[in-house]
Amino acid sequence: MDKILVHGGPRLSGTVRISGSKNSALPILAATLLTKEECIIHRVPDLSDIHYMLQILAFMGCEVERASGTVIVRAEKLSTLAPYDIVRKMRASVCVMGPLLGREREATVSLPGGCVIGDRPIDLHLRGFEKLGAMVRVESGYVKLFANRLRGSVVPMRGKFGSTVLGTDNILMAAVLAEGVTIIEGAAAEPEVVDLANFLIAMGARIEGAGTDRIVVEGVSSLHGAEHRVIPDRIEAGTFLVAGAMAGDRVTVRRVEPSHLAAITKALSVAGFQISTESDAITVGRNGSLHPFNLTTAPYPGFPTDMQAQFCALATLCPGQSHIKDTIFPQRFMHVAELKRMGAEIDLPEVGRAVITGNGRLSAAPVMASDLRASAALVLAGLKAEGVTEINRVYHIDRGYEHLDDKLIGIGAQIERLKTGRP
Repeated sequence: MDKILVHGGPRLSGTVRISGSKNSALPILAATLLTKEECIIHRVPDLSDIHYMLQILAFMGCEVERASGTVIVRAEKLSTLAPYDIVRKMRASVCVMGPLLGREREATVSLPGGCVIGDRPIDLHLRGFEKLGAMVRVESGYVKLFANRLRGSVVPMRGKFGSTVLGTDNILMAAVLAEGVTIIEGAAAEPEVVDLANFLIAMGARIEGAGTDRIVVEGVSSLHGAEHRVIPDRIEAGTFLVAGAMAGDRVTVRRVEPSHLAAITKALSVAGFQISTESDAITVGRNGSLHPFNLTTAPYPGFPTDMQAQFCALATLCPGQSHIKDTIFPQRFMHVAELKRMGAEIDLPEVGRAVITGNGRLSAAPVMASDLRASAALVLAGLKAEGVTEINRVYHIDRGYEHLDDKLIGIGAQIERLKTGRP
């Protein structure tokens, strides 16, 4: 198991090229199961979660080729089983249920794993499949789906903490091969859902309304192969913008879609940072004194829960009290205890809310990564901490950031990755 040593102090400057979106690439790769024909996906990031998805596709009988960020999938022969040994490693693997049900009318998929950031049930997915006419059973740790035929229906996708992105993806992929019209109400509007819809349309699907809370799908009898380029990863871009804000002079993220980052750049501006935007690039720099801020996570286009931990780290540098509330995953504050080990002043007065008193003083300490975005927050804090911060269990980082340490080194950070020899 690797660990990362972050040397605090060096100033960052330069340009970072952002990779393709993990949260787009995973369901798009699953969607290749919907056709027997060849699909070519470009700008697929080099991540452990992507490796797991490709393993699942290969196990189910797909021919998979990968080179230089491009993945080619041929799903001519298909098994409908996705076993525990692979699925347990990554929660997003549940998105194979929709395409398996759509194409084969059956699926047996293990209940998922992934990082632990609170309860993330898939009940909305399963209710949606039932609305389309599928029979659903959960037994021995597996979801078993079966349908003689799928019929269009009105499918609600809004849950207790907002719309479900993976649920919207799953229902969308099943509905494209259902009979009649499916209306997904309360659909997730994230850019990653739009990206999936665009790929499905390229395959011959009929979809309207992606990017709104009401998606209309007119089912077709079959889909064909297609070629597609994955959108930029807005969370990776946001993380590097926060790195530039915390430890940079001027840092530019390139190969991005600025409109996808509007909530993040607005929050940085409120905190006192200068933001300049080009057609495919954003630059962050210091704009005088810093200010505390208040943030509440919300479904897109609101502030993303996947940036909550990084902004907790940023708030430690802003004088005064900042308030951050996570309405999507209220239990997602496990990074707080580790940041406090580094000298951060953070209180959790209630579940889902953090109060950060910025003092600008962080000191290096051994810390433990608990999930993907918490890992990134600890790296960001290490960039400003006095001394060398040791971050353990960094396999979380490799799930969602393509060569994070190398990219930071490229703009001036001093970071070492060490092999510990422990499992």
